[in-house]
Amino acid sequence: MNTLTPETHFIQSEPYYEPVGEEIAIFEAAYANKLPILLKGPTGCGKTRFMEYMAWRLKRPLITVSCHDDLTASDLVGRYLVKGGETVWIDGPLTRAVRVGGICYLDEIVEARKDTMVVIHPLADDRRALPMEKLGQLLEASAEFCLAISYNPGYQSVLKDLKQSTRQRFVALEFDYPEPELERRIVASESGVDIALADKLVRFAHMTRNLKGSGLDEGASTRLLVHAAKLIASGVHPVTACQSAVAQAVTDDPDMLAAIQELSASLF
Repeated sequence: MNTLTPETHFIQSEPYYEPVGEEIAIFEAAYANKLPILLKGPTGCGKTRFMEYMAWRLKRPLITVSCHDDLTASDLVGRYLVKGGETVWIDGPLTRAVRVGGICYLDEIVEARKDTMVVIHPLADDRRALPMEKLGQLLEASAEFCLAISYNPGYQSVLKDLKQSTRQRFVALEFDYPEPELERRIVASESGVDIALADKLVRFAHMTRNLKGSGLDEGASTRLLVHAAKLIASGVHPVTACQSAVAQAVTDDPDMLAAIQELSASLF
């Protein structure tokens, strides 16, 4: 995912996105009412693509931040830096989004440090304001600003979960892997393979997903199926493509790798 700069943050062409329910209508209603949005779902099921699509649809700039263990409130808000012998203030991605009336998407928010919640809470309620302690300012969000966050409930532990004080500020949209017919269409459209091959890849994905909790944390995501399909479209043998794009991506365990290879070999 790209963190978009103020000069390049508008998505110019329509991203390919297949709706799975009423998520588009719900997002548009939440946006119109200035409500923040929470996306819940497994890795690679389309949350980020959905955000790109909605930013294009609403004609708003999108700033995406991939959260991690070292991400602090200052990384989001901004900091003083020395440039050319002078100390200047540099806005962080959240501040940029608030100033320009953009959509700020904080992906996997629970991975960030806890102090990040201190700055997003005032933006996620009726105040819609960003506290900038280092500047002694309270920056009010424009009507066009939207805060969206995501996380994967299946991956989180007790120590890494959203508190109720955070969750209850957001309108929640739950995502999952698409139904087989839709997933086949997505894989074929994104990779260029025919629908018959896409069907085999989707069946393979369901086999791996059935292993969740029995040696795998996550099965093959739709994103990984697209990766495998692109390799196959480029001439890689399907079993090899599934091993490289899927099996090696979801596990390092030799027994599980062998089991997943057997699954792909049974189909291809």
